[in-house]
Amino acid sequence: MKPSSNTADMTKGSPVRLILTFSVPLIIGNIFQQFYNMVDSIVVGNFVGANALGAVGACGSLNWLFFSLSSGLGIGIGVIVSQFYGAKRFDKVSETIANSFYVLISSALVVSILCYLIAPAVLRLLKTPDDIINDSITYMRTTCLGIVAISLYNGVSSILRALGDSKTPLYFLILSSICNVLLDLLFVISFGWGVFGVAFATILSQALSAVVSLFYAFKKISYFHLTKKQLKPDFLIIKNSYRLGVPIALQSSMIAVSCVFLQSIVNSFGSTVVSAYTITNRIEQLINQPYNSIGTALTTYAGQNIGAGDTERVKLGFKKSIGIIAVFSAIMIPVTFIFGKNIAGLFVKETDVINLGASALKITSVCYFFLGMIYIPRGILNGCGDAGFAMINGLAEVFCRLVYASVLTKIPKIGFWGIWMTTGLTWLTVSIVCLIRYASGKWKQKAIRTIKTLNTYELLRYFVYPLRSGTDKLSFHELTPIL
Repeated sequence: MKPSSNTADMTKGSPVRLILTFSVPLIIGNIFQQFYNMVDSIVVGNFVGANALGAVGACGSLNWLFFSLSSGLGIGIGVIVSQFYGAKRFDKVSETIANSFYVLISSALVVSILCYLIAPAVLRLLKTPDDIINDSITYMRTTCLGIVAISLYNGVSSILRALGDSKTPLYFLILSSICNVLLDLLFVISFGWGVFGVAFATILSQALSAVVSLFYAFKKISYFHLTKKQLKPDFLIIKNSYRLGVPIALQSSMIAVSCVFLQSIVNSFGSTVVSAYTITNRIEQLINQPYNSIGTALTTYAGQNIGAGDTERVKLGFKKSIGIIAVFSAIMIPVTFIFGKNIAGLFVKETDVINLGASALKITSVCYFFLGMIYIPRGILNGCGDAGFAMINGLAEVFCRLVYASVLTKIPKIGFWGIWMTTGLTWLTVSIVCLIRYASGKWKQKAIRTIKTLNTYELLRYFVYPLRSGTDKLSFHELTPIL
């Protein structure tokens, strides 16, 4: 099978140009994704009230936890696809895509059902204030119904990005965002559905993006033109998908768990602090997108180059990316200091919430560069198949948030300000952990091991697996590149 015209080879050309070209659509797409999250908050805060805004915010970390369990698998599948693509094993790209749907759909169904069932108990466990808990339960239970759609969209998008196409997922997100805004206004302002209307608008928009992305992929991308043989479950591919995907999913989930813990501390300070924290979270999620996008670009960049066996090119991409995030951090710090109140004022009308949110932004903004220095090594390590570190990284974030938040918020002169100090100190500490792992060079060994695993996997298919499952052996022509 020849490469699709809708893909891009990141094993050749200027690393800076490739990373920036790949990142820009990701940044725009992620901003649109955060945009409709912000629209939820703006519509609720202005047309329903501050308590309803707090109810939506109280679910933020929990939703992230459950979404991470399914979307992390999509990232792992993307790593496998990028490595096969970099190794020019285009037949294996299609086989991986076919089996990814079994992984994504089954996992998302389990997570969705679990989320719906335990929502009330978990929100009460997190000390969600009584005046917002009913709306929080409604929001969380409604949005969890969209996890399957989110999983499919994220899976298709991860695969497209692994193939070097970051533009097409952007178009799907723009469509979804526009749809979300219009439905928000319709359901909340015209129908008066409150928090439920916001949640329902979100899942309908997500379902639309999933359907459109699947239609495009099967229509336009040659690797999605799957044969009946390729659609047959291959448990070796499925196992490999889980091997890389589960640690990444657990990494995101553990980070989400730490944020859930922090949310429980936020909730204990009352509705005003909850609303201010919701605002700063929304703003920082937006600011976070360029860093996240660079990291995602590096995952594809590293995956393709590791598949091609070029570790020196991976190191060059790391060095160039540091300069990119340094420039962005230098721009965003003064912006948050100068315009903090104006930005916070977009969400609510209550002066005390606006002032609290603006002051909190100043605390976290001085650590933006360290946030970026988490995503750069993490993106490369994920792309190289260093799945074990993903879990170490997640544990580091959990530990930092538990310790910093528990200590700082108990100091009388700090109090609830310790919430935002915890965020900045966690970024600093975790960035050091990521850099130590990268500097150790162990990711190179993981990369070599990943390539060997792919080759061993093919040899197993040729000599062993057919005897157990009745699968056809590879032809000698297919086996030659491995040998």
